[in-house]
Amino acid sequence: MKTLKVLMLPFILSVFFVLGSAFTDGGKETERVHSASNVLRDFGKMKESIPHDLISEYEGIVIIPKLINAGFVVGGKRGRGVAMIKLDDGKWSDPVFVTLTGGSIGAQIGVQSVDLVLVFRHKGVLTKVKNNDFTIGGDASASAGPVGRSTSANTDYKLDAEIYSYSRSRGLFAGVSINGSNLAIDKTANANFYGNDLSSKEIFDMDKNDSEAVKTLKASLAAL
Repeated sequence: MKTLKVLMLPFILSVFFVLGSAFTDGGKETERVHSASNVLRDFGKMKESIPHDLISEYEGIVIIPKLINAGFVVGGKRGRGVAMIKLDDGKWSDPVFVTLTGGSIGAQIGVQSVDLVLVFRHKGVLTKVKNNDFTIGGDASASAGPVGRSTSANTDYKLDAEIYSYSRSRGLFAGVSINGSNLAIDKTANANFYGNDLSSKEIFDMDKNDSEAVKTLKASLAAL
């Protein structure tokens, strides 16, 4: 039985990945940027939001709107979003398009769509991500992040985790395990959006895109 579950994993994950593409991308990178902005605005409206000083101190962020988390004994995750890092002048870089995928085996059933935000302590972690070569939980573990307008009320937190994870479903915080998931650069989306062959590292170094979508995304992040 265990062997059958393992053999079924690639097939079931492929189904989830197709569903994830349909729900999150739609072939329009601009829509993905707008969706990321909406996620940040929605988090900002919550009573227990991502602390502002966490955003101020940490150097990178990944926003995955509508991450598909599904399973029937064998589970899978698939999401498409954007990543940004803090530049030397304190401003946020232009967005790099990324994907998040993962699978698991265990007692689980059902399909869940969650908005996921990952806050990175060091921007170098993100600038080194290439082709599925970064594993959350392997290269760096993600911990559930502190909530509230300020971390000063969370005396148990010293803001020393490499990655803090926040997930939201239907207006409420929702727990979702992402350790074991792979983060990769979406080269096709980057080429479609920027219209050239810029590498992810080159995009992370930029603050030049003046499109309405990117301006709105950066404003939403600054207001969080």
